[in-house]
Amino acid sequence: MRQRVLSAMYRLSAGIALGVLCACHGGGDEGEDMPATVSVRTVVVQPQPFIETIDAIGDVQARAGHLAALSAPAPTRVTRVYVAPGQRVRRGTLLVQLEATVFDASVRSAEAALEAAQRGYERVQRLVDAGVSPRKDLDQAAAELAQARANLVSAQRSRDLATLRSPIDGVVTKVDALLGASVDVNQVLVEVADPTSVDVVLEMTPANAAHLRVGAPAVLRSGEGAADTLGPGRIADIGVVVDSATRSVGIRVRPGVLRRPLRIGETVAAQVTVATHAGAIVVPNEALVPAGEGFKVFVVDSANVAHERDVTVGGRAGALVWILHGLTAGERVVTYGAYGVADSSKVQPGKT
Repeated sequence: MRQRVLSAMYRLSAGIALGVLCACHGGGDEGEDMPATVSVRTVVVQPQPFIETIDAIGDVQARAGHLAALSAPAPTRVTRVYVAPGQRVRRGTLLVQLEATVFDASVRSAEAALEAAQRGYERVQRLVDAGVSPRKDLDQAAAELAQARANLVSAQRSRDLATLRSPIDGVVTKVDALLGASVDVNQVLVEVADPTSVDVVLEMTPANAAHLRVGAPAVLRSGEGAADTLGPGRIADIGVVVDSATRSVGIRVRPGVLRRPLRIGETVAAQVTVATHAGAIVVPNEALVPAGEGFKVFVVDSANVAHERDVTVGGRAGALVWILHGLTAGERVVTYGAYGVADSSKVQPGKT
């Protein structure tokens, strides 16, 4: 009895093992040959106009000729400060008073030197007229008299400049004058700018700046993420010197009619138009997949198989990318889901 039971159990186990082996063998090749299908979205490439643009960030600065930076005419001290940053001033408004003692002393010394030079000239004139002194002595005395007059004018001018007044109508943008502090000619004490005459100065790499031209249009934006469109502008000047600190080139944009006035020092973003290309091959930005130092896309054939293709990018504009080489019109490329696709993957295109 025991032997019959063991024999039956042996036959049952062998049958189960054989069934499992057959099942695995019969379905193994089919599972390995069928690649996973990836759900993606695709777009058919069609030629279209492409506006090549460059995005940059800058700030609002006073236009050349509409900014005044005032310093002391000579080493002295600050005796009074009349203005603060942000204050509106008119031409001639008193800004800072400097100690005038040193300037008054210079004027008195120059006046005394002029009187002495005048007397010396008159004395030499009499001697020359009498035939006692040569003509060259009179020429020398005349030169000394002219120099004394120039020195007096300079001293008087410095005394006048000891009272700093605004040379333009505008807004005080900087005050670096402390009551009682010593100052010199190299220190800017007050800056005044005309807020109605401003430009946006962008910072760009030398490579990007090389693509621009004076007069090219731009769209100015501000706000969180530069989402607030201010209005149009045009490139007025392209810098030829690279800033040693930022390694950038300054691009001056002249604003057009804007939705609101710009404020000096405000950060502004700009999208500058480089060129318009007719009949360009354009794909959405999400179709690009980084590949080493370049990019690739996945082209889908009629059997819904994706094939890897290296492409050369010519430029970008928002969510669109201009493809110079690697694609032709009429080809279908993967957009959404491109990062999950491998070469020769089977794809299931969804709605474009």
